[in-house]
Amino acid sequence: MALGTAARIGLLLAVFLLGPGAAHAGDPLGTWVMSDGKVTVRLSKCSAKLCLRLAGLKEPLDKEGRPKLDKLNPDPALRGRPLIGLLLASGLVATGRNAWRGSIYNPDDGLTYAVLLKLNGQEMAVKGCVAGVMCKTHSFRRR
Repeated sequence: MALGTAARIGLLLAVFLLGPGAAHAGDPLGTWVMSDGKVTVRLSKCSAKLCLRLAGLKEPLDKEGRPKLDKLNPDPALRGRPLIGLLLASGLVATGRNAWRGSIYNPDDGLTYAVLLKLNGQEMAVKGCVAGVMCKTHSFRRR
C-alpha cells in the first residue's frame, strides 16, 4: 500500500507546542515530527480524550504556491480547508500504558482509518490500519 505525504499526514498525530523538557515520558501531549521531517503534528487534550492536528508540512504549498487543501474530502463543502491546522483525530482514548486508540482522517485519500499510537520515551509510533490487517506505521520524535 503506497502512501504519499498526505497519507503520512493521515497516519500521524498532532500536538500543543511545548518547550523542551515540558513533557515527560508517558505524556503524549506536545509537538511531534515524522522521522522523515515532512510532517509535524500536535497532540492535545480534548475533554477526556486526545486530539491530533496537522501542525506543519515540509512542503506546505501546492505547485501554484498556494497552501495545500483538503481536496479529497468526501464532503465537497470541506475541500477548500487548508491542511495545516486540520483536525486529524479527536477521540483518541488510552488503551493501556503509553498507548492510545481511535480513528484518524487521511487527507491523502479522504478516508478514516483505525489508529494506534504508542509512546516510547521521546519517540511515538503511529500505526494506521484498514480492516485491521493492512497497516502502516510511521515514527515520530518529540520536538
